[in-house]
Amino acid sequence: MMTNGLKITLWLLVPVAVVLLLFGIGILRDGKRAFTARERRIISETDSLMPVYTLPADTAVLRAVSVDFSDRELASPLLETLLSKMTYTVRHPSQDGVGIAAPQVGLNRRAVVVQRFDKAGEPFEAYLNIRIDRLEGELVCGPEGCLSVPGMRGMVPRYPQIQISYVRPGSTERQTEWVEGFTAVIFQHECDHLEGILYIDKAVELSEVEE
Repeated sequence: MMTNGLKITLWLLVPVAVVLLLFGIGILRDGKRAFTARERRIISETDSLMPVYTLPADTAVLRAVSVDFSDRELASPLLETLLSKMTYTVRHPSQDGVGIAAPQVGLNRRAVVVQRFDKAGEPFEAYLNIRIDRLEGELVCGPEGCLSVPGMRGMVPRYPQIQISYVRPGSTERQTEWVEGFTAVIFQHECDHLEGILYIDKAVELSEVEE
């Protein structure tokens, strides 16, 4: 037996339950979680020059596999802030890098900023949900260093041509592109970061250098 008051309460709860259900379906359809509280804190509370995560102190983050951004996150102003800070950090004289990946600033997300030496003006550009789809040519060894492994340099074998797929900032449309030469090396280095791989894992020769 149900009282009138209980019936009214249940009827009031039905719309709330429907809204929560639809919200949950939306999240599932979106495919990924929203920014976590930790991610929001890192993006919002750090200066434009973000702290760079290094070995051995930050091994747990640098060795983790990164995940994609959801469509909601791709449209978030928070992502725009992250990319702006990553670009500022890699270009800063204290770093003087040619590429940086999100794990290097504490976020296990598939975002990289790469200097495009193959384009006019050699701009720094951001790439989201990036993957290397194809590797072409014979491996060539070349010198590499890493912001996350200070004081070291190594000779690393890389492919001269790669096919990448990615989403550009402000879009959800996936694009595909072939890249070659030194820029292809940078992409391989940064995309390795997204898999928890560091250049020292692939180096055939390592040496210490003065900072």
